[in-house]
Amino acid sequence: ARVLVTGGSKGIGASLARSYAAAGADVVLAARPSAELDAVAVEVGGHAVAVDLTEAAAVEGLIPVVEADLGPVDVLVNNAGMETIDMAAVIDPAVIRATTRLNLEAPMVLTRHVLPLMLERGRGHLVFLSSIAGTAGFPTMATYCATKAGISNFVRALTLELKATSIGTTTVAPGPVATRMWEAVESTSALTGAPGNDNICGA
Repeated sequence: ARVLVTGGSKGIGASLARSYAAAGADVVLAARPSAELDAVAVEVGGHAVAVDLTEAAAVEGLIPVVEADLGPVDVLVNNAGMETIDMAAVIDPAVIRATTRLNLEAPMVLTRHVLPLMLERGRGHLVFLSSIAGTAGFPTMATYCATKAGISNFVRALTLELKATSIGTTTVAPGPVATRMWEAVESTSALTGAPGNDNICGA
């Protein structure tokens, strides 16, 4: 199977890439350009696609480029994400927009582009990294929580739409994970009195 993992250069995405490769998959990693992206791709014997998924044009072009250059995407893993660490009253509107684009809009648009191809081939699986923050609220993370709630509900509806097809869906909703994103969130919890917050790896 060819598995496309967004946000595959670090954290959960890199771990998923290693696991998929160990199972024999042809892994494609999509993330912002970095030495980490290239290193993980070499490590797993896969392919690196440098792309900024906060940019609409990049999201629109990712599936067509991967399928044209490397072949059909059998599994799409929508993992790329970013945290928010500011209160809703002071967060930069640009951060709200970027977080929403990466965490919520990009997975929905990527699904829109890959799903017709999967349906045509009669096979495929869609994986979405949500979070316990999608069902609970945490201070400094209102925007992040909203995007993860959106992902979880999107997959619920999508699963119903695909009930009569051979296309599968999986939602993964972790709690705290020891990654760079968790460190950023945890650094604010002492200041806000927040309980242990949640993390999904960044792109």
